[in-house]
Amino acid sequence: MSNRFANTKILAFFILRKDRIRILIWIISIVLFTVVIGSMLPNLYSTGTDRQIMAETMKNPAITVMLGPGYGLDNYTDGAMMAHFMLIFTLLAVGIMNILMTIRNTREDEEEGRTEIIRSLPSGFLSPLTAAFFVSAAANTVLALTAGLSLYSLGFESMDFQGSMLYGASIGTAGIFFTSLTALFAQLTPITRSALGYSFGFLILAYIIRGIGDVESELLSLFSPLGLILRTEVYVNNHWWPVLLTLGLSVILAGLAMYLNTIRDLGAGFLQPKSGKAEASRFLSSPLGLALRLQRTAVISWTIGMLVLGLSYGSVLGDLEGFLDSSGLLLQMLPESEVFNLTERFVGMLLTILSILAAIPVLIFILKLKSEENAGRIEQLLAGAVSRTKLIGSYAFIGLAAAPVIQFMSVLGLWASAAFVMEDPLSFNILLKASMAYIPSVWVMAGLMVLAIGYLPRFTGAVWLYLGYAFFIAYLGDMLKLPEWMDYLSPFGHIPQIPLEEFHASKTLLSMLLAFGLTAAGFAGYRNRDIHG
Repeated sequence: MSNRFANTKILAFFILRKDRIRILIWIISIVLFTVVIGSMLPNLYSTGTDRQIMAETMKNPAITVMLGPGYGLDNYTDGAMMAHFMLIFTLLAVGIMNILMTIRNTREDEEEGRTEIIRSLPSGFLSPLTAAFFVSAAANTVLALTAGLSLYSLGFESMDFQGSMLYGASIGTAGIFFTSLTALFAQLTPITRSALGYSFGFLILAYIIRGIGDVESELLSLFSPLGLILRTEVYVNNHWWPVLLTLGLSVILAGLAMYLNTIRDLGAGFLQPKSGKAEASRFLSSPLGLALRLQRTAVISWTIGMLVLGLSYGSVLGDLEGFLDSSGLLLQMLPESEVFNLTERFVGMLLTILSILAAIPVLIFILKLKSEENAGRIEQLLAGAVSRTKLIGSYAFIGLAAAPVIQFMSVLGLWASAAFVMEDPLSFNILLKASMAYIPSVWVMAGLMVLAIGYLPRFTGAVWLYLGYAFFIAYLGDMLKLPEWMDYLSPFGHIPQIPLEEFHASKTLLSMLLAFGLTAAGFAGYRNRDIHG
């Protein structure tokens, strides 16, 4: 039995040595972000009236879908506000961190042959996976303790030691859960791309189920790990049972992953892809055809996923006006408008969020070129009659062309769901125009990814950080009363919210020129740099 785990400790130190910078950056970023927001909130909403207004706003079902249910709204303390604003957002960040880290140390190592080399040495066949679990558990424990102690060190009365440590334990436990889940997908699927797709798909599905359940049925929300963690009611009632239950589920998933690891062949998976055709089509012989074939499933899945996301957001719009009618205080604080009702004003912000989320698959489609390069398959293509410009152009084209399609599907879902629940449905033409106005901003993000691949492929993660910044500004910028210049640092901050604001052709044209300029510069860099297989 012990031979199965031989030299696990050495492998764990090896993983920690390899990923120490990545782990450190993730922990510092998450903790710093959490502490900065936690220190800002008391100054932003310092009076009782401000807190009461914000508490009334948080009862909005549309806000509940995005942030989760509000606890302690009758006495909206600094701690209750902090947990409501930031916990779900932090859980998503921690989930992404652990998915990427686990894939890198399990399926990616196996696919690129590193696990085979390790197994040829005196190590147990469960040692690589166990070492990955140990490193993840250690990283999430450090994250939990650092975040909890940092929040407690702020010294706010409502952010006591128990609540702060529960906040830290909540995000650490979520990280361990997504480590176990990703490790399970790494056993089920035969390639890195599939494991990554299933893991991120589950994270998105968990967020959607949590959002619908928080509005319609609390029982449904408990089926999502994100919804379960939110039931800790941090800084209000401080329930520990969701943390313990999530840890228990994590242990079960980890045990199942380790069992499957013992009964499958190295490099194989239980969900085998179906056999392809005996002869390839002529379309597949081109760089564009090959790139599209490699990402066909991902393109279809993301398109359907954005449609579902639009449907989930549109389903809550029917309750929006009724919520305001019952909140006289909030009605007095809202800016008057004789032209647009509250729903139309809220949808303008919602479309910004959907547009930023639509940029995620666009970047993934382009980033596929880097994963092919890392796997050593690009050199085989370039050895033939394939130019580098055509190669990077194929992946860039898929990303740029997917943007309006994905955007259209999310708007279609939003409009269809809203039309079903609203007495006076929103105009599809207006929604479509407002949504398509964000396409140049999505293309700017795509251009930045092409530029990174062309010059600094090791730093493509910086593009994801920038997209996260744009999401944070759009998500919480108004609530946190952040300076207007911070919004302008995001490519999405320059887009008018149609129909609330007038369309500016000059800004749109500048965004498109910037996007294509970044893309062209990325092409030039890719033509001249070395290819690392």
